[in-house]
Amino acid sequence: MNDSIQPATIRVFIALAPPDDAKDELARALAPAYAAHPGMRWNRIEDWHITLAFLGELPTATVPLLRDPLAELAAARRPLDLSLEGGGHFDSRVLWSGIAGDVPGLHRLADDVRSLVKETGIPYEGRPLRPHLTLARARRGDLTSVPDAAGVLDGFAGRTWPTARLHLVGSDYARGPAPARYRDIDSWRFAGGT
Repeated sequence: MNDSIQPATIRVFIALAPPDDAKDELARALAPAYAAHPGMRWNRIEDWHITLAFLGELPTATVPLLRDPLAELAAARRPLDLSLEGGGHFDSRVLWSGIAGDVPGLHRLADDVRSLVKETGIPYEGRPLRPHLTLARARRGDLTSVPDAAGVLDGFAGRTWPTARLHLVGSDYARGPAPARYRDIDSWRFAGGT
C-alpha cells in the first residue's frame, strides 16, 4: 500500500497532553494495576491525552480548516496549570485518571475550542466535558478488572504542570483487541508555552 495515499476520512479530536514526567509519575502509580491486570487493553503512555473536543470521523479535506483558528486560539491563551489526580471508571469498562488544578480554565478552553469548531462549519454535537485521561479498557465480559485497577489510584496526586500546546490529533481507531494509536496532525504553543 502506498503511504502517500490519504484516507477519505480520519477520526479527529482536539486535546492537551501532559508532559512526559507527569505521565511517568502516573505510570509508576499504576504499576500494581499493570501487574495485576495484564489482560486489560492498556493505552500506550505516549497516547495519553485530555480530550477537549472529539470530532469523530471527518472528511480528510476538512481537517485543514481547523489549523489557523486553532493556532490563533492557542497563541491568545496562557497555559493552564493542571495535574493528574486519583482515578475512577466509567461503567466498569474504562479506567481513567482525574484532572485537578485550573479545571474552570480547562472548561473555558474546551468551550472555546468547541465554538471554534462550529464556526469553521464542522458539525459538532459533543458531550459535556468530563476532564479525565483514559488509561485502559476492559476486555469484553470483564466487569471487575477496571474497578479493581482504579483502586490503585486512590490518593494519587501528581505534580502540577503547565499545558504547553494545543493538539489536533488523528486516530487510526483500532477495531478489535488493540488500542487506538494517535498521531499529532498539528500542535500549537500556548502564549508563553514551551
